[in-house]
Amino acid sequence: MRADSFPPQRDPGTWGDRFISKGSAHYALPAPAVTRDFHFLMLPKMTMLAFSAAVEPLRIANQLTSKCLYRWFLVSEDGGPVRCSNGIPIVADRALREVGLGETIIICSGVDGYLAASEKTLAWLRNQVRHGANVGGVCTGAFTLARAGLLHNRRFTLHWENQAAFRECFPDLTIADQLYCRDGKVMTCGGGNACIDMMVSMIAEHHGEGLATRVLEMCLNSGHRVGSRHQRLSIAAEIGVRHPHLVDVLKEMNSRFDEEIDFEDMAKRYGLSRRQLERLFQTKLGTSPAQKLREIRLARANSLLAETDMSITDIAAACGFSSADSFRKRYRMAFGAAPSSRFKMCGLSPAY
Repeated sequence: MRADSFPPQRDPGTWGDRFISKGSAHYALPAPAVTRDFHFLMLPKMTMLAFSAAVEPLRIANQLTSKCLYRWFLVSEDGGPVRCSNGIPIVADRALREVGLGETIIICSGVDGYLAASEKTLAWLRNQVRHGANVGGVCTGAFTLARAGLLHNRRFTLHWENQAAFRECFPDLTIADQLYCRDGKVMTCGGGNACIDMMVSMIAEHHGEGLATRVLEMCLNSGHRVGSRHQRLSIAAEIGVRHPHLVDVLKEMNSRFDEEIDFEDMAKRYGLSRRQLERLFQTKLGTSPAQKLREIRLARANSLLAETDMSITDIAAACGFSSADSFRKRYRMAFGAAPSSRFKMCGLSPAY
């Protein structure tokens, strides 16, 4: 730890009040262990669930062992409180300051992840990594890591809702469609309860599967989900239909939403006539293939409106609309408002 780092070294006997809570359950570690420090960088509109799910496994590990295995400190750019996406403010311990060699910074983000970190925060983050800090991101934290240039040649992920916007912002970076990733000095997860899984995998690496299992039990989790597990349900589970042709068509529509799709040709490739394809959609989903494609495009457009500073013209092109005017028309028909109103709601200025 460097001389100007935070917090100063303290007698282990003084850590108990904050970092070791009392509990009746106990797990005996077979050997002495070092204390590891985590610095949770709280960004405006961060998701409280992801933040809590990342911190609590550390607290529980300390409680179970009655040892200060982990310390955690809450950081904001100016040292002031940060308001979560649910409106609840959380008090920070400190403003941006140096962290120690080998310590870990976890970026806690959420709504408006692309815009959450300032240039000052990005510069601070780069500097800490240059001096040996580990980094992580929960929920939409990967946006900040990417803007800081810390995800090249790394396996990473973020919440599924924000992945479309991320791909538009960083087309040279490939998202891993999984719950969490741990790649060397970088770890990321999609948020929510996946944060528990990610932190428990780290606890298992540090202190063994026995303690990790006990932490999961304290969280009332039935088992440790591996990082490679997909974040979302399958399309069949999502729509409640297991018709193979319908599922395959929907998968293709979701992957090609930005292209012009010939439904006649698509039907033939799946051994159907155009009429059979239309009937299948109407019977199982209560809509037509063309209407479903528009729903997919508008959902992606909403993501880009909320999560990026792309212009309406660029969003229209990225989502497969023939023009910005066509996009505006379809958006107003679906949501009863112009797409520019979404910009204003997100604190942006619409660009044309």
